[in-house]
Amino acid sequence: MSFVSEVKNTAPGTFKTTLQKRVYQTLQAAQVPFERVDCAEAITMEDCIRIDQQLNMKTVKTLFLCNRQQTDFYLFITTADKPFKTKDLSSALGISRVSFAPVELLDQMLGTSVGAATVFGIMLDTENKIKVIVDQDILLEEWYGCSDGTTTSYMKIRTDWVIHDFLISAGHPPKIIQI
Repeated sequence: MSFVSEVKNTAPGTFKTTLQKRVYQTLQAAQVPFERVDCAEAITMEDCIRIDQQLNMKTVKTLFLCNRQQTDFYLFITTADKPFKTKDLSSALGISRVSFAPVELLDQMLGTSVGAATVFGIMLDTENKIKVIVDQDILLEEWYGCSDGTTTSYMKIRTDWVIHDFLISAGHPPKIIQI
């Protein structure tokens, strides 16, 4: 990745997506401080290394998953360095095999493209079809690093606020699991 901006604590001047605009409106309404950077398109966890350095935090890995029938959906949040194995998550949840949800459902249900999945996407899940699953190791971090719904802007906010305030107020209390 070639470009990562200086750290900012204001919303972007223009928004690329409806979700991105809603993210910053939510933070402003809740008076939640944040830091963010703009960057060249970042899609992989490897792309996030310079972002993490600039914001002095660790970006979480956010995966949008579903069952084979595409009737049960999961937003799984884990640490960037932890390998993802579907059998481990399925076992921890006590369910049959999960897999990555189709790309078109990522956009339709979470309002993001590949590489931009974010916890904030659940604001668009007004029917509560998506279960939020959080790896317990996320709770060990003071800072929660994530996309703002785009692949070109990442932010740092307090993990405690995301887990205990945002998810609850958004109607998606997380299930905390150990993987």
